[in-house]
Formats: sequence, C-alpha cells, structure tokens
Amino acid sequence: MLSVTSVEAQSRFGELIDRSQREPIAVTRRGRTVAYVVSGHDMQALSDVTQRRQEAARWYAHYRAEVLSPSMTQAAAALTDADVTQLVHELR
Repeated sequence: MLSVTSVEAQSRFGELIDRSQREPIAVTRRGRTVAYVVSGHDMQALSDVTQRRQEAARWYAHYRAEVLSPSMTQAAAALTDADVTQLVHELR
C-alpha cells in the first residue's frame, strides 16, 4: 500500500485518486496514518461489510434475548473468569 504525507496528498490529489482505483493509499501526518484514499468500489464493499456486521449483531442480540431467560442471563453475568475456566476444564 502506498503511503504519502498530507502535504504530498494535497499536491498530488488527482494522481492519488487515479492510483486509488488500484489500491488504497494511506495519508500520514507526523508519521501517523490519519486517512485513506480508496476507490468508490472499495468504499462500497467496506460499507456492505459494516452493514452485514451490524445486522448480524442485531440478529444475535434478538436471538440471545429469545433463547436465554432473564435468570440465565443474570447467572451468566455473575460468572467469573475462574468459573468459566473450571467449566471448560470439566467439559474436556
């Protein structure tokens, strides 16, 4: 992935837009990545993945609310790391 400073990005913006059609470009300021220039296609793909992830999280939350009773949820919340470790070892 190409990396350019913010000053370079300002002076070569047209070139970066063309290059972003082939690969994302990292824009840095003071040695840290602050932005990316990506193609419209790549941005749409990222948006689609984000939307699918949000839908999956909503589905899981709905599923969990239906499957687990409130008492089970409270009991699960009360488990410590040691309790979980013990349960895992017992199941092996």
